[in-house]
Amino acid sequence: MSGFCIRPLGPADAPAYRELRLAALQETPGAFVTTAEDFATRPLEVLAQRLQPSPENVTFGAFIGSAELVGMVILARESGERSRHRAYIFGVAVLQKAQGQGIGRALMETAIAYARELKGLSSLHLDVMEGQIAALELYRSLGFEVWGTDPAAMQVGGRRVAAHAMWLAL
Repeated sequence: MSGFCIRPLGPADAPAYRELRLAALQETPGAFVTTAEDFATRPLEVLAQRLQPSPENVTFGAFIGSAELVGMVILARESGERSRHRAYIFGVAVLQKAQGQGIGRALMETAIAYARELKGLSSLHLDVMEGQIAALELYRSLGFEVWGTDPAAMQVGGRRVAAHAMWLAL
């Protein structure tokens, strides 16, 4: 893992988070339900609030050197009494210029290790859009299994796009 470091993001990282998320939404629009246009309207203050430290909702960022944010993953635990055993992974992104260096795998391994430390958490869940073959292969290599497919998870230009629901027992 030389050349990059991973750490939780905080409110001070909001400008870099905004830049990374917008770039990811523009580079791979078919991987996300959120559009770049929609995300661009979100105030920086709202993004900073979302990055407030919370033990059960954390955004990990991957930095090249100590300054450039090039990847991220969000982990969010369910809050309901009957669903607190589950957490979701979403917003996984690595900028194209930083791909092929193991950053995506390191981000996912960090999130999984963190999830395993949360008391009472027994499973992680995520969705991967059809066509995101590298992501699907990464998640499978980490032990995630497809348990179902939503044939119309999103609609892009009048075309339905399927999402594969995956889970990992902790």
